[in-house]
Amino acid sequence: MSEFDFDVAVLGGGSGGYAAARTAAGAGLKTAVIEGGKEIGGLCILRGCMPTKALLYAADVIHLARHAQTWGIRIPQIHFDFARVMARKNAMIQDFAHDRVQQLTNGKFKFMRATARFNDPHTVALSTGETLTANYFIISTGSVVSAPPLPSLQEAGYLTSDEALTLAKPPKSLIVLGGGAVAVEFAQFFARFDTQVTLIQRSGHILRDFDADAAAELEKVFRRDGMAVFTNTRLLDARRDGELKAVLFEHDGRTRRIAADEMLFALGRTPNTASLHLEKAGVTTEDGRIVTNAQMQTSAPNIYAAGDCTGPHEIVHIAIQQGEIAAHNISHPNQSRDMDYRLLVQVVFTDPQIGTVGLTEKEAKAGNIPYLAASYPFADHGKSLIMDAKDGFVKLLASPVTGEILGGCCVGPMGGELIHEVIAAMAKRMTVHELAAMPHYHPTLAEIWTYPAEELAEKIQRA
Repeated sequence: MSEFDFDVAVLGGGSGGYAAARTAAGAGLKTAVIEGGKEIGGLCILRGCMPTKALLYAADVIHLARHAQTWGIRIPQIHFDFARVMARKNAMIQDFAHDRVQQLTNGKFKFMRATARFNDPHTVALSTGETLTANYFIISTGSVVSAPPLPSLQEAGYLTSDEALTLAKPPKSLIVLGGGAVAVEFAQFFARFDTQVTLIQRSGHILRDFDADAAAELEKVFRRDGMAVFTNTRLLDARRDGELKAVLFEHDGRTRRIAADEMLFALGRTPNTASLHLEKAGVTTEDGRIVTNAQMQTSAPNIYAAGDCTGPHEIVHIAIQQGEIAAHNISHPNQSRDMDYRLLVQVVFTDPQIGTVGLTEKEAKAGNIPYLAASYPFADHGKSLIMDAKDGFVKLLASPVTGEILGGCCVGPMGGELIHEVIAAMAKRMTVHELAAMPHYHPTLAEIWTYPAEELAEKIQRA
């Protein structure tokens, strides 16, 4: 009989935690999942991917309706019912969360509703007053909204992304602090539901982790659609101004003041690890983030981690892969697997959408990685002209020696879908020569990839 209650205990029942538990239980390990959140489902289902994308699709629909005259279609008046928009989102999330509850409670592993903190590397104390022991632990406790950089922001009052998803009506005006994916997606959603939006970003471009050409294209669209976008700023202060909320910030060498009905704080999230007492388990952290190796193992040999609590990428499919690899390495110690971020994918669900995979030009230059790049605009592409979706471009990066595709970027219509062609090509280590030779149906959006592929193929001699 084992000296421990469980072979594996997973802390957190979100996407990463569920993937880890499913994998561990499938390998025959006695597994428990401990979930301490108020709701079951995890960030992606409850307050992240699914609700925000449901709202953004509604924003796309109203935008198309308002521009129907482009295709000769007359819609005299466009109205929206914001409460129904939110109600549809809520109903969908309830269904998704119900499915996750069913997965967690189907008996394949023990599911426990409690918070946990470590007493030692093999023992956690639960909020129910019980203790639980396990031979191995997998920590997948997710993230929480980061603390504001200025105390005055708290005093002025702001919405988090969680709270923005529960509004009964759109504010008349909104200040968005931040320029990451969460910030730009919410900014465009509210702008398309008639909110006057001002976006304030610290770095020189929104989406600072993306190439500047991709960020600049989205900034152009935002400004053209009436959004005020300030980049390269420094936040100075925040305060209440009667019924309004105001911020002071430095921009172009002068102090500016903007006031709005609401303010959305979208300056990132922080690993949810503060209450775990990780020091008692011998788990090393950096600024709250759990440090792991490529096998997702922490500094404590019997403790692994997955998802937003460890990073380095806060993306749900990465969390799932990390959870699966952690559980695999526990159950198959002689056949260990490593996380490979070569095919890292990121999608921003704005209009135009932005999808990237693999190497960016910014990363290539920073790492002195040789590459050749070629791009092609949607404004000169048949299917996108039919759709009147002329913003953006596609771009490929390739090895100048072999022609192997190193990365891709799509800024444009269905960018999050189109990037998957490059993911498939890179998964099989295809060259630009092979992609250029691959048949593409005409007229489709996907055939746009052939243009940068052909340009690069002409430049790169076959090995």
